[in-house]
Amino acid sequence: MILIIRLIAAALGFWAATALVSGITVNGGAWSYLWVALLFGVINTVLGSIIKLLTLPAVLLSLGLFALVVNAAMLMLTARWSDRLDVNDFWSALWASLIISFITTILSRGFKSKK
Repeated sequence: MILIIRLIAAALGFWAATALVSGITVNGGAWSYLWVALLFGVINTVLGSIIKLLTLPAVLLSLGLFALVVNAAMLMLTARWSDRLDVNDFWSALWASLIISFITTILSRGFKSKK
């Protein structure tokens, strides 16, 4: 159940990011948002964890700000591997990943605390 809530929260995060950031678009309807959220979650879980571990010194030296760069890179990688997500440039990916992370965190914690 938690996995479904996180998937829906990520899809809502992608929807908000496409509404707020002009350089990111999701082609299609609600199923496309869910597909992109699922793909982003898989890529971020598998590759993102490895890359965050390898860049741990940079994350520590930047007080965690380099983790935003890694998240933006994972978003751009998701756009490369999916035909439904388009990201124009790095800055769009950075702002979109910030919005997606914020909304996913807020919604996931909101549903977790209601239990």
